[in-house]
Amino acid sequence: VLNFEMPKPKGKGGKNRRRGKNNNYERRELTFKEEGQEYAQVLRMLGNGRVDAYCFDGTKRMCKIRGQMRKKVWINVGDIVLVGLRDFQDEKADIIMKYNADEARMLKSHGQLPD
Repeated sequence: VLNFEMPKPKGKGGKNRRRGKNNNYERRELTFKEEGQEYAQVLRMLGNGRVDAYCFDGTKRMCKIRGQMRKKVWINVGDIVLVGLRDFQDEKADIIMKYNADEARMLKSHGQLPD
C-alpha cells in the first residue's frame, strides 16, 4: 500500500515578486527644461501610454509616455512631468521624465513653475 502525498508548494509565484521593489530614492540631479521642452501637469490618463497634460506655456497637449518609462515609471493624474515638444505637431508632445513631489517643490522655488 503506497501512501503518496502531493508536494507542498514552495514558491511565492508571479512576475511581480521577481521584479523587486522600486525604492530608488537616491537624490538625482534636478533637470531643468531646455530648448524644445516644457513642464506640464497631467490632467487625465487616456490609456495606451497616452495622457492629457496642461503645459505651463498655456497649451493643453496630448502626450505620449516614452518607451523607456512605460512599465517602469508610473504616471498619475496631477504629476509634474517634463515633455519634449514636437516641432511638426504642436498639439502633441512626448513625456521625457517625471518629477517627484520634492523635485516639483524645488522647481517651484527656483521660479521654473508657476504657482
